[in-house]
Amino acid sequence: SAGWRSPREGTGRAAAMAGGQDLFDAIVMADNRFHGEGYQEGYEEGSSLGIIEGRQHGTVYGAKIGSEIGCYQGFAFAWRCLLHSRATEKDSRKMKVLESLISMIQKFPYGDPTYANLHEDLDRIRGKFKQLCSLLNVQPDFKISAEGSGLSF
Repeated sequence: SAGWRSPREGTGRAAAMAGGQDLFDAIVMADNRFHGEGYQEGYEEGSSLGIIEGRQHGTVYGAKIGSEIGCYQGFAFAWRCLLHSRATEKDSRKMKVLESLISMIQKFPYGDPTYANLHEDLDRIRGKFKQLCSLLNVQPDFKISAEGSGLSF
């Protein structure tokens, strides 16, 4: 009796099809789940590495700025001593620019990397340093390298 089926056969086939569907759904859902888990793990690892890399970059960049400012400060203090020991009337403009540079350096916010005008203030210090060098008739060669910074004449 090819036309007649027992209730068990129908249920078995339906169950097998349902089981196959469940298996298919499980495979599709596993792919989605693994994708989500992989994304989350990658995001967390990337965030962690980004923080580390950002810290390293900030440290190097901050050290360069500190080295540059320190060089300007040392230059300014040395010239203040030189000019004070032999100050003449024509040196008054040099002293005024020199004291202005020292004041700008001392007011520079070393401890606040989020300071909004950090780059503008740094550019003003650089400009004042160049102005002072011009008045003193000095040709500085400021370099920042892996070995450190230097100012030569």
